[in-house]
This record gives sequence, C-alpha cells and structure tokens, in this order.
Amino acid sequence: LVLAGALFLSVTGITWSQYGGANFTELRAAVGWTTPSLSTSLDGTADAAGGEDAGHGAPAPSGSAGAAGELSPGAYDSVLSVAREVNVNTGLVEIRPPAEPGAAWVVQEIQRSFPTEVDAVAINGATMQVTDRVDFAEFGLVAKLSRWGIDLHMGSLFGLANQLVLFAVAVGIAGMVVWGYVMWWQRRPKHDPSRGVGAAPPRGALLRAPWWGALIVLAATLAVGMFLPLIGVSLAAFLAVDVVVGLFARRRAGPASSR
Repeated sequence: LVLAGALFLSVTGITWSQYGGANFTELRAAVGWTTPSLSTSLDGTADAAGGEDAGHGAPAPSGSAGAAGELSPGAYDSVLSVAREVNVNTGLVEIRPPAEPGAAWVVQEIQRSFPTEVDAVAINGATMQVTDRVDFAEFGLVAKLSRWGIDLHMGSLFGLANQLVLFAVAVGIAGMVVWGYVMWWQRRPKHDPSRGVGAAPPRGALLRAPWWGALIVLAATLAVGMFLPLIGVSLAAFLAVDVVVGLFARRRAGPASSR
C-alpha cells in the first residue's frame, strides 16, 4: 500500500514539477491530451471560436468594468451575474479583472473537492458579452484524471479522509526511508557475521546479466533520465560515485590477492 501511494504521489507530482512537468506537458500536447484553456483575448478571434455571445448581454456599469484601472465593486457583481447565466454555478468562485487592455474578465469556479467544479468564462467588460468558456464536463479523460490526480495529491478532493490517507502514506514513506538506511548499515561489507543479516550482493551484477537484460535496464534508465532530468542527473552522479568506489576497492584488494 505504501508503494502504491508513493508511486501515485510521484506520478501526480511530476505534472507540476519544473522540468519533468514541462516534458509531461509536451507529451500531452503531442498526443492531444491537453487541458482546455480559456482565451481572454478581445481581438475577435475568441468571440468567433466561442460562439457564446448571443443571449448573455447586459448593460455594463458606466466606466467600471472596461479596463483594469477603472474598477468598482459593481463591476465584479456584473461579471459574476453574467457568468452565473453561463456555467458558473458554485459558491467558490475566483474573479480576475483584465490584466491588460484588450483582455477579458475571468470568472472561474475553484471547487477542488468532489464533485469537481472548475468551469470558467471570459467576459468583455465593456459590453458584458461572453467571449470564451471552458466546461470541466467537456474535458478529455486524461485532462480530468490530471485534475483529479493533483487534487487528490494535495488532499483536497475528498477532504479530511483524503488528508488522513496521505498522512498514513507519508508516515509509511518516512519509515521506509529510515528502515532502508538501517538495512544498508546491517549489510555493509564489514557487518557482523553473527547477525542474521545477509551480506550485500557483489558488484558487477549487471555485467553478469544476459545482454538483453542489461540492454533493457540501460534503455529504461536513459528514458527515465531524459524524461525526468533531475532523476537522470542523480542516477548519473550515483553511478559515477559507485564506479570510483569500486575502482578504489579493486586497487586495495589487488596487492592482497597477489600475495
């Protein structure tokens, strides 16, 4: 169970990591598994693509919602009212005014607990017309799994029960790390032979493996290292240190074995 939890946390955590996450995003884009994004452009392209202008018009507050520098409390109420007519139907809402001239307001649901509510709508603050919308119900399967995976990873999808399970997994992972060092210490080359602990395996196990087995290990290692650069660097550093230690051990054992 701890292994399953650790693998889940690793896979879901990769999606927003700096390097591995970028590779994961490129992979999803290459196979068409991207998450739909909301366009805030008001140049006309988003209006034509969204097709949501008709039937959602409302008089804009005078000089209040047209630009980021001219905001009033009524502007937020106006765009929220329009959004609720489209696809915003939860109480947890984020309202973002235009970041720059020529951009739309964004009203987005931010309910991360199940059932997930992350619908969003872009609104022209000058005309109160909808320029784009995104509905979670229309997300692809991979996009939905990515959203649910991240929220489950963060402990927000199922609330307290989710957090208790994550706590148990975290305790299990910490225990495995500590026990791993204990096992390493017990199986070190100079371990006490009277203890019922087996010695560490000898060096060169990969060299003694069948060629196809070594090739599979090498290919998998290279793939993981390229897709997850930080893990690749760590593996390369570990391999370099292990090779150096092995060379020193062989040089020390050379004169002794020749006597």
